[in-house]
Amino acid sequence: MTRVRVAVLFGGRSVEREVSRISARTIAGALDPSRYEVVPIGVTEAGRFLPPSESGALLAAGTVPARFRLPDAAGTALVPSEIAPGRVDVVFPIIHGTTGEDGALQGFLETLGVPYVGAGVTASAVGMDKAVFKALLRDAGIPTPRAAVVSSPRDVSKADALPLPLFVKPCNGGSSVGVAKVKTREDLAAAVEAALRYDERALVEEGIEARELECAVLGNDDPRSTVPGEIVPGHEFYDYDDKYRDDKAKLLVPADVAPGVAAEAQRLAVAVFRLCGVSGMARVDFFLEKGSGRVLVNEINTLPGFTAISMYPKLWEASGLPLPRLLDELVRLALERHERRSRLLTKPPAELA
Repeated sequence: MTRVRVAVLFGGRSVEREVSRISARTIAGALDPSRYEVVPIGVTEAGRFLPPSESGALLAAGTVPARFRLPDAAGTALVPSEIAPGRVDVVFPIIHGTTGEDGALQGFLETLGVPYVGAGVTASAVGMDKAVFKALLRDAGIPTPRAAVVSSPRDVSKADALPLPLFVKPCNGGSSVGVAKVKTREDLAAAVEAALRYDERALVEEGIEARELECAVLGNDDPRSTVPGEIVPGHEFYDYDDKYRDDKAKLLVPADVAPGVAAEAQRLAVAVFRLCGVSGMARVDFFLEKGSGRVLVNEINTLPGFTAISMYPKLWEASGLPLPRLLDELVRLALERHERRSRLLTKPPAELA
């Protein structure tokens, strides 16, 4: 049987590059070697592709060889031949954060004309941009915490109508990098200034006293959701250190919630997936508000992590789909989407007689 050649792209320029490397190592190790030929392709902080041999070393050890650290280093290529059309069957981009899951990398792969796992250009951009995502939710009548978008610390008056505490986040970003909880109005400008170090706009959002739930979604035209899981933060909120360094957060799969709450989270997860036009996979995060019992949509992640603590594979495993079979399905969905899109017309209509 001919093996499927899968190029796993990882690393990148964003602050989440180490999370990306760990996710890629998990994926590469879980793809059945009798069915797949895995080609690791690392991307340096300077945005340069590494050849497979050096990418394998980076995947294992986490260190970029010295000769590949400079932007103009010899041997680096803007477009590696390993992901050229006809050289690879499918690309698995697992580059988290900006330039990786915001549509930039997806547009590059679309231009190359190669199949790739996950959401397309528009859905990736929508999922990454919290301000645009919030606007879509509001227009669709999907419940979500109130928020204001600011581009300068001088704009904090836009959030005057929002009750304390507030959460400040870069509009484009992930893994809770640059996120702060603000308890006084006097601290808001500084939190916005810190968030603007990571993006040109910041989202100021009302704090919700709630439990944090997550659902994993899988599919193209007929997406399905797992049962919800719950994150119990070890810190005041689920920040970067809590996720990846301190190992104090608890991941409860499945979440201990009433059947009606679980059903509502699953319904909303699929609705949000469809609203954003996502394909392949996504994780949808919720707040279960204490007191009212409302389920509010927080965010969507169109390129969730695949580390040992990542909820996306954990939720599917709890729903009867272990990681190797989950990866099989993601590859199948990528090839299905590419085949469907390849039938779209690309030639202009015939000239009028």
